[in-house]
Amino acid sequence: MNPAAVGFQCPDDVVAGNAGIRQPRRTTGLRRAGRRWGPVTLTLIGVNVVMFLLTALLTGIDGQDPTQNYRAALFQQLAQVPVFVDAGDWWRPFTAAFLHYGLLHLALNMVSLLVFGSELERLMGRGRYLTVYLVSIVGGAAAIQLFGQPFGQVAGASTAIYGLMGAFGVVLVHQKQDLRGLLTLLGINLVISFLPGVSLIGHLGGLVGGAAAAGVLVAARRSRPATVGGVAALTAVLLALVFAGLG
Repeated sequence: MNPAAVGFQCPDDVVAGNAGIRQPRRTTGLRRAGRRWGPVTLTLIGVNVVMFLLTALLTGIDGQDPTQNYRAALFQQLAQVPVFVDAGDWWRPFTAAFLHYGLLHLALNMVSLLVFGSELERLMGRGRYLTVYLVSIVGGAAAIQLFGQPFGQVAGASTAIYGLMGAFGVVLVHQKQDLRGLLTLLGINLVISFLPGVSLIGHLGGLVGGAAAAGVLVAARRSRPATVGGVAALTAVLLALVFAGLG
């Protein structure tokens, strides 16, 4: 027998009684963050941060200022330059979306990704959200290839982030919610896109790509074949535009 607050308790009775009580689940900080901000969003942020740290490290190893990470040979090989893509560097339009010019560029984009991405991931679900993100990258890359400077170097997650804003707008329209706040924020960001060194063309391409992807997902949400076919067709068109000059 075990002493209790009042009298004694039989050990077997205590074990039997505790068996019906659900024990609290232990969760790590990473799991809590994933539930709050979304695992896909946090993974995307992680990839961008790792790429920045890698390029900064390589710049430092070369004896240069690590904060000027864009000087790394790896950065130069992965950034999007239309003429190099047309010459056969097919990977550049995709890898460029995970590179950033310095810590400030990275921080601004990652804060935007955390704000818009986490909310959109909650509204759309992980798979659809990731689809919008990737299609936005291709949309931005297509615009840069078609209308950007042939020897201009472009990098950053901004094309995907503008795509998320475009998708957010589509979702709000579908839910019949007020768009004024989003449109105001989008307008401010588009004005900023006119600043020197910022790719307005890439931003607009990402915006259109993300909105189009979200439109397909919303319109075909009741039919998986229609959803897959619509997204595949949209992606194929955008990829054809990206590699139209490949040769």
